[in-house]
Amino acid sequence: MPRVVISEFMDEPAIDWLRARHDVTYDPSLVDDPSRLRAACADADALIVRNRTQVDAALMDAAPALRAIGRLGVGLDNIDTKGATARGVAVFPATGGNVTSVAEYVITALLVLRRGAWLGSAQVLSGAWPRQRMMGHEVEGATLGLVGFGAIAQATALRARALGMSIAAYDPFLAASDPAWEGVAHFDNLDELTAHADVLSLHVPLTDTTRGLFGADRLAMMKPGAVLINTARGHIVDEAALADALHSGHLRGAAMDVFASEPLGAGSPLEGAPNLIATPHIAGVTVESNTRISWITARNVDGALAV
Repeated sequence: MPRVVISEFMDEPAIDWLRARHDVTYDPSLVDDPSRLRAACADADALIVRNRTQVDAALMDAAPALRAIGRLGVGLDNIDTKGATARGVAVFPATGGNVTSVAEYVITALLVLRRGAWLGSAQVLSGAWPRQRMMGHEVEGATLGLVGFGAIAQATALRARALGMSIAAYDPFLAASDPAWEGVAHFDNLDELTAHADVLSLHVPLTDTTRGLFGADRLAMMKPGAVLINTARGHIVDEAALADALHSGHLRGAAMDVFASEPLGAGSPLEGAPNLIATPHIAGVTVESNTRISWITARNVDGALAV
């Protein structure tokens, strides 16, 4: 019977479905113990991970029977995909499983940060009454800029348009003839989009090209009072530069769901930054999306092992 190792949390019914078909080891603590993970994978036919498990050459070398890697999510920067291909190991992202959850996260964040009122709860409860200072902005009539215009960004645009926002996007990999561009301002230059948007949301993978994409210079190009939302990958944004932009008041606010180091270590430059929403890489994880992603991954892995 093929053996499957699951190193991070997964929906239990999908695990039980796999257990009926395969020998399954489910231990979410393996992600924090690389030596134990390598030992667990010694005779594994498949490995299922989220974003924290580093599937590198050392781990794949320790798993000579490995045939499939299931990713509970869509980003693949924690998986050595070239190494997997060279070893004949198939990699399966859970494409489409978290589209709704990330889109809703972005919309929630832009509403909270543009309006600002919800950021003052502690002051109100302490007896302050900062009505004028906390007067925020509506989103109707504002421009949402999307860096990357794939499925998640398109779902975000659909929801933002319903709120009366204008949509602008930059994606050099999406053909100009694609029907997704209908009703969307198509920018060929990222700097121009950056300067144009009232809210900028990032939807690109982490690559050599996107690493450090939003450093001090590009953050300075953003409109004064604009909002930045990053649900993509932490290394895309220079965290120290973002903290400076928030402290100076150049940016009205930011929502960061992803960070260069996860969990954040002590002394993060973002600690104490004003008008910052910080969440633990959870934008794509809801009860509903976890169920979808887990079943997509379970079926992908089961199909690969049936070959």
